[in-house]
Amino acid sequence: MRSSPYRALRGALPAFPRRTVTATLVLAVTAGLATGVPAAADAAMSTTSAVTSAETTADATSGTAAKPYMGWSSWSMQSSSYPGLNPNGNYSYLTEANVLKQTDALATTLKKYGYDYVNIDAGWWMDNNWTTEFDQYGRETPDPVRFPRGMKPVADHIHAKGLKAGIYLPVGLEKGAYGDGKVPIWNADGCTTADIVYGDLRTTNGWDSAYKLNFDNPCAQKYIDSQAQMLADWGYDFLKLDGVGPGSFKSGDNYNNVADVAAWHQAIADTGRQIHLELSWSLDIGHAADWKKYSNGWRIDTDVECYCNTLVTWENSVNDRWNDAPAWSGEAGPGGWNDLDAIDVGNGEMDGLTNAERQSYMTLWAINKSPLFTGDDLTRLDSYGLSLLTNQEVIAVDQNNSPVARPVTPMGDQQVWGTRNSDGTYTVALFNLGNSPDSVTADWASFGFTGTASVRDLWSHQNLGTYKNKITATLPAHGSRLFTVKPGGTPLATAGYEAESANNTLTGNASAATCGSCSGGKKVGNLYLDSKLQFNDITVRKDGIYTVNVAYVSGDPRSVTVYSNSGNGTSLRFPSTGDWGTVRTVSVQLALKAGSNTITFDSGWDYSPDIDRIDVPKSA
Repeated sequence: MRSSPYRALRGALPAFPRRTVTATLVLAVTAGLATGVPAAADAAMSTTSAVTSAETTADATSGTAAKPYMGWSSWSMQSSSYPGLNPNGNYSYLTEANVLKQTDALATTLKKYGYDYVNIDAGWWMDNNWTTEFDQYGRETPDPVRFPRGMKPVADHIHAKGLKAGIYLPVGLEKGAYGDGKVPIWNADGCTTADIVYGDLRTTNGWDSAYKLNFDNPCAQKYIDSQAQMLADWGYDFLKLDGVGPGSFKSGDNYNNVADVAAWHQAIADTGRQIHLELSWSLDIGHAADWKKYSNGWRIDTDVECYCNTLVTWENSVNDRWNDAPAWSGEAGPGGWNDLDAIDVGNGEMDGLTNAERQSYMTLWAINKSPLFTGDDLTRLDSYGLSLLTNQEVIAVDQNNSPVARPVTPMGDQQVWGTRNSDGTYTVALFNLGNSPDSVTADWASFGFTGTASVRDLWSHQNLGTYKNKITATLPAHGSRLFTVKPGGTPLATAGYEAESANNTLTGNASAATCGSCSGGKKVGNLYLDSKLQFNDITVRKDGIYTVNVAYVSGDPRSVTVYSNSGNGTSLRFPSTGDWGTVRTVSVQLALKAGSNTITFDSGWDYSPDIDRIDVPKSA
């Protein structure tokens, strides 16, 4: 049966606005990242884990998504107006012939580097007018023009190349499948489409293109079972379930699809086939526990594609990920991963990016352990793009067992990100997100150690030698560097000061509150409307610049001004810790004098993070 047009509305949705912050050269954020960190940083970090345990994710023990998946997806080229990609109308690129062409190219060029998924995105059950098509059981059926042999032969071809086959569906019962409620459900005697939705035909998903399933009736699970079995019978290994809420720019009961995701998780298990379940898009972090329980990956942001005459652009919306990824850093691990969307870095002209932007794009994805799937035309990769996609040292950062990286500087134009690896080294990324060249410095003290460290450049495959206390690089606009840093110095020795101490001065709305994950069980919050937290009697032996570790809690990115004694500070934006119960660590470089000092956190008229404690080095 055929229905009224289902429109791909993602291209009409607004991109998240770019958020700007004031940068400074004296603040750095310590990565709260893994066990074995130096004692100065460990106290605040020990309350959270950057890698989700296998027991809390959907399939960590079964092998599904043990590592972030790698491959190719059709959507970037489908959604672009780049000349020649969609000659038969919008989104017309998706055909059997094009999928097989990209499959063969993937097998030839990228398979040996770990790219093994070929994912068919939206439109496989729609004609070129975007009219949907369903079988006699209300299940999506391939358009005979796009896929004249059906979907199983496509999966068979993909498998014959030693690759895995992926496919796509929206969440809910598509309106065109309803058929006045009289459509029977496969393998479910007595069940029809009227039984599986609410009587008022309330809608769901990111486009309101489907009716919300009512899982109070067992027939709804039977419908999901029928879809899952169809995909399994065709031989698919991956399903992208799209328009999922809370998320997809929707909230409220109608758009809460946790029950749908749970139903898909159960249905996939019942097929007996190992199928990776990926959720899209802009998922609500408040339901991270549900996404981890029932799926293998979740899109944390809007589409990366620009819906323009290239595949992406820097401003719409590659650069949003630097702002939005930190909140999710603690949610990823074996069995389920934070998905930053496609990496379109393979052909500069088609991608719409400079070489510097392409490298930064790939770097951010790798340190976040995002799935690495490209939407490029694999038959037209340029040499630079191929070098990015096949750099095995960078791929290893994405695929190894170290925690997801976090920013170690504020959310300004110049940023440093990092994570501590299991062998005691650090992965350190430098980014210049500004529009002109600038220098970026990674201070070893920000990672909890001092002295010398050996540095390897992962993009150039070069050992750079030994650096004392820091490394500085001048980067082009939107440029980056990626290093492995091996400490040769010593851990920072620090003295700790609790924010809630009676020795401190709280003004304005600032007040102490219970915090189960905080050091000492308390924090100081309500830092807003000209409120201050002043640490008193911070004693050091000599004048100098000190790296002060700050443990903080912030469910969203928030700004605070930090200064010592009577000095003037700069308002700086700290990355989100993900929620109001997770502690992360920030290191602030402050000038202290021999003897007693004060350190102040000033909200100004903004809303600032909650402060748990500070750790001050015993020597500069």
